[in-house]
Amino acid sequence: MPLIGDRFPEMEVRTTIGVIKLPDYYAGKWFILFSHPADFTPVCTTEFVAFQKRYEEFKKLNCELIGLSIDQVFAHLKWEEWIKEKIGVEIKFPIIADNTGDISVRLGMRHKQAAGTQTVRAVFIVDPKGIIRAMLYYPMELGRNMDEILRMVRGLQLADKGYAIPANWPNNEIIGDNLIVPPANTVEMIQKRREQEKAGEIKCLDWWLCYKKIE
Repeated sequence: MPLIGDRFPEMEVRTTIGVIKLPDYYAGKWFILFSHPADFTPVCTTEFVAFQKRYEEFKKLNCELIGLSIDQVFAHLKWEEWIKEKIGVEIKFPIIADNTGDISVRLGMRHKQAAGTQTVRAVFIVDPKGIIRAMLYYPMELGRNMDEILRMVRGLQLADKGYAIPANWPNNEIIGDNLIVPPANTVEMIQKRREQEKAGEIKCLDWWLCYKKIE
């Protein structure tokens, strides 16, 4: 099972848009691979609609979506058709057909809680270099919060610029929508943080907790 910081495993997958190779297909882009227990199930249907409703927001972050379940392609296609007909939402991102279950096992998406032919609600956030940056697992009975997943992508992209992201950002209880400046770890850095604070470049509660507005 891959871990945070690992390269996403290379694999060829069959999807609703044809056969593609991961992670190369999304080279230069972020992508989110998420599994769902099964097509034509209530919670999964609400999740796919929720993901699609935010798809343009993900794309603005240079981030693509790709789903997965242990169903065949024709089931995915029929489910997409049903969602469009009954709910009025067209699913525009691909879905992997892992009908053998091999991909799910390789990625650790099949837990004891899930039935033998189903996956739990796993989420892999992968960066443009194909590195797994975050992983989430939800139980089968709890639908995911897509706004949190969007927040995670935004936060990880800001982290790549050298910031740390506070709890509940951008509505943190201490520093609001500010970002945390890496804490000082040398005497010289402590002095630098104090100089930056005097110059108005950053704000500090102490030299080890400094923050600033997003650039």
